[in-house]
Amino acid sequence: MRDFERPGRSEAFGLSGMAATSHPQATLAAIEVLRAGGNAVDAAVAAAALLAVIEPTQTGIGGDCFVLLKREGRPIIAINGSGAAPAAENAERHIDGGITELDRESAHAVTVPGAVRTWARLVEDHGTFDWGRLLAPAIEAAEGGYPVTERLARDWSMQVAKLSRHAAAASIFLPGGVAPAAGDLHVQGELGQSLRDISDEGPDAFYEGWIAEDIVSTLRSMGGLHNRDDFAVFQPRYVTPISTRYRGFDLWECPPNGSGVIALAMASLLERCDVSRFAPVSVERFHLQAEIARLAYAERDVFVCDPDTGRVPVEHLISPARAMALSRRISLDARLADLSPLPVPEHKDTVFLTVVDRDRTAISFINSIFDDFGSGIVAPKSGVLLHNRGSGFVLEPGHPNALAGGKRPMHTILPAMLTRDDEVVLSFGVTGGHFQPIGQVQILSNVIDYGMSVQEAIDLPRMFARGDVFEVEGAVPCDIVDGLRALGHQPTRAPNPLGTTQAIWIDRKRGLLRGGADSRRDGIAIGY
Repeated sequence: MRDFERPGRSEAFGLSGMAATSHPQATLAAIEVLRAGGNAVDAAVAAAALLAVIEPTQTGIGGDCFVLLKREGRPIIAINGSGAAPAAENAERHIDGGITELDRESAHAVTVPGAVRTWARLVEDHGTFDWGRLLAPAIEAAEGGYPVTERLARDWSMQVAKLSRHAAAASIFLPGGVAPAAGDLHVQGELGQSLRDISDEGPDAFYEGWIAEDIVSTLRSMGGLHNRDDFAVFQPRYVTPISTRYRGFDLWECPPNGSGVIALAMASLLERCDVSRFAPVSVERFHLQAEIARLAYAERDVFVCDPDTGRVPVEHLISPARAMALSRRISLDARLADLSPLPVPEHKDTVFLTVVDRDRTAISFINSIFDDFGSGIVAPKSGVLLHNRGSGFVLEPGHPNALAGGKRPMHTILPAMLTRDDEVVLSFGVTGGHFQPIGQVQILSNVIDYGMSVQEAIDLPRMFARGDVFEVEGAVPCDIVDGLRALGHQPTRAPNPLGTTQAIWIDRKRGLLRGGADSRRDGIAIGY
């Protein structure tokens, strides 16, 4: 039980349903759908659409979406809602021009957004409510305005230079030439009209109608190679989820081109270590997590790509043999210098939300425009802010994740679920770009290894290690930082909070839902 004399929050409890999102209005929208008789899918789509308006630094209808869905007595379903690069795109044209990486704020970093058709497919196949009813809260917020929260205002103020580059972005997101302050009302009239047409006509309004024309013409005016066919052909895909064992549970992720396999790889390696013998915030635990993360990210950067265009060695990355071999390379006495991936046997910003309904259908749902305000490019007539997920490609001939026409980039967003005996016990996810796999593993370990409630697990200070980067949050004590330096690490204080998490634990013995949400943003979990 938490110390009630210290700042913090209690777990949320519910019997009939629960939603946990990064914004109070979105959580309320989800709960209202549940209380009106909608299911978890209906509630999640309503919340995601609203967040696409009221958290524009993180998400939008110009982004991508990944989902895990579990109904009682049925297998987990995974859906990949990530779009591809334009068919006319290729790495060589950039390489020949002396470019070594894509400009994250250019039209070339914009892949086809997958969110809208993914939402619609989920509602059509698994929802119960009318599509237009689910978009109504988002339309109201876009047209009538919403108050900017403190965290949103803070992040917004740091992106003024990006938003100033393009007239449409500045007009919508820098009203009066400045970023909105906390409490200011922000209106997105053009986006509201787009959402109305999507509500009335379905997702084809986005992918085949005037909205697609507005997006394509905007990108082409900036040098992009997009055309209407690139948008018209997009469809989300049902894919087979992947999993690994962790201390008697099964951890589930979406398969590549998402990087969930790397979270599984980290978990399979951590399972070989008795991490619980160390304090939750300690030099030993942070060092061990860092070494596991650095090894796994090194393999991600070599192997994870669009499986349509290259083989991703999923079985190798999560195999016991790999975990055993890598565990031998880790020492508790010093930082690992060699991060070379193991050979492969023959045969290479974001919002997360979760909802559980009265039938114990659980959905783990993540929607993203990647960087804060994505590419910073806005299609002026439709008000659609476009993501920059294409910056996940590399410009290296022969690399599995090299940019190519019609190819999807390596993706950082990964919803997660934990099951036991084929029943969901935890639906959770962590935002934060590259942080997400190690962020998930920290939450998982907090709950399973240390017996924390989901809210305690979310509140605990975090670390992030990848390559030579080692960041710790400001709440990590100085003696921990000094101890990590003594092992050869070069930890720095993270410039921003490390990710955000929402989670729901299903306590089946008591018929209870237990939820948590991250105060690093404006998250809240509500049960009823």
